[in-house]
Amino acid sequence: MSALKLMRCSSCPRLRASIGIGSVRHAASKPRHDYDLVVLGGGSAGLACAKEAADCGARVLCFDFVKPSPAGTRWGIGGTCVNVGCIPKKLMHQASLLGEAVHEAVAYGWNVNDQDLRPDWRKLVRSVQNHIKSVNWVTRVDLRDKKVEYVNSLGAFLDPHTIEYATRSGLERRQVTAEHVVVAVGGRPRYPDIPGAVELGITSDDIFSYEREPGRTLVVGAGYVGLECACFLKGLGYEPTVMVRSIVLRGFDRQMSELLAAMMAERGVPFLGTTIPRSVERQADGRLLVRYHNTATGADGSDVFDTVLWAIGRRGLVEDLHLPAAGVRTHGDKIVVDAAEATSVPHIFAVGDIVYGRPELTPVAILAGRLLARRLCVGMSEETAIELRGADNIEVLHGYYKPTEFFIPQKSVRHCYLKAVAEISGDQKILGLHYIGPVAGEVIQGFAAALKSGLTVKTLLSTVGIHPTTAEEFTRLSITKRSGRDPTPASCCS
Repeated sequence: MSALKLMRCSSCPRLRASIGIGSVRHAASKPRHDYDLVVLGGGSAGLACAKEAADCGARVLCFDFVKPSPAGTRWGIGGTCVNVGCIPKKLMHQASLLGEAVHEAVAYGWNVNDQDLRPDWRKLVRSVQNHIKSVNWVTRVDLRDKKVEYVNSLGAFLDPHTIEYATRSGLERRQVTAEHVVVAVGGRPRYPDIPGAVELGITSDDIFSYEREPGRTLVVGAGYVGLECACFLKGLGYEPTVMVRSIVLRGFDRQMSELLAAMMAERGVPFLGTTIPRSVERQADGRLLVRYHNTATGADGSDVFDTVLWAIGRRGLVEDLHLPAAGVRTHGDKIVVDAAEATSVPHIFAVGDIVYGRPELTPVAILAGRLLARRLCVGMSEETAIELRGADNIEVLHGYYKPTEFFIPQKSVRHCYLKAVAEISGDQKILGLHYIGPVAGEVIQGFAAALKSGLTVKTLLSTVGIHPTTAEEFTRLSITKRSGRDPTPASCCS
């Protein structure tokens, strides 16, 4: 069993037996090391591991330290999700939805002046940051209550069992030893190797505490982070443009990804396809001139923006850990682990985004939600299912639908779509569910549990839907792609 699973298991005696942690020590016995477990990293994975181990009687120390971004942004304990990821992103997304709701309220009869409606960006940022700081504080109190020692410093290996760190003043370096070490330092956004990228651009590390309005923003990168940022910026009344090197949402279901891009374009988010940036320059008026190149046509171009946000991927934070001193094997900027999360050194483990070959969508320690700007999927993509099982063994049920709340404000329903990817034989076990539409995260979360429990098409279609909801549309799927029939409904209740 992996170290993380051991830390999270409900059987504390099993944990103690597996990694030598005892809640009761003989008076004459002296521990070989200062701690049973040292965790490097105070994000989702590291905190979950540290707290569960402490609950099982382990002597635990957790190191966490955030180097300022090139733009000078820094934050407290909690990792990416709490500080510069899931939580602030959802709050910004909620703010953008409220802005849209004001416009829709007029159609529903509310006497609201929706002309020239703009948010107070600084107030929004202040509100988001105040919430984050409260979470930072609660996290520290929780560690104290669970008797996890916390040090706000960057820990690095001196040898396989020894960690060195700087004291708060920075004038002294200290060392501690540990029986086991878990590396959970995560990653940070990448910057392109072009003139002006680092000096003039920002990333998701900065946008949620950005002091000035983003204005006209170039979002470089079409992964889920880039598209989420573009969506909430558009909803807040700014002007994002998305630069795409190749395809949007690589690794996601192709049909759903293209539908999402089409929906964004319809709502006024332009895309620069097959395009890469060449340089960023600050003009005399303070705005940013971006030069770029279209790799498909060979044409060069340029445009002026107020903000450039890089969303081109993340790098693992291995450079400051001194992993060679511990003998830990890496692959590029990630740590290589086996099926049990153990590294090349048996008592050193790695979890979360720092692990090579593991998806960065989901933190290993907790099932943290990843809001994808009104689009979420669970299970296999259609392409993956066909690749693994063969096209003749896969059935895809699909349909467009019309959310009731879209009717009065006459919002476009063109891209409200869902599908179930299933086996074609027997009760048709469902391999993946995909949905684009309102409150996607809330809809798909419930189905995720059902999918993991072996949901079949037979069970899904025999379920009575709660009407009128968008989630019930999954229970009404009846048209297969194989049939060639039109999946567009005549009405919301047909």
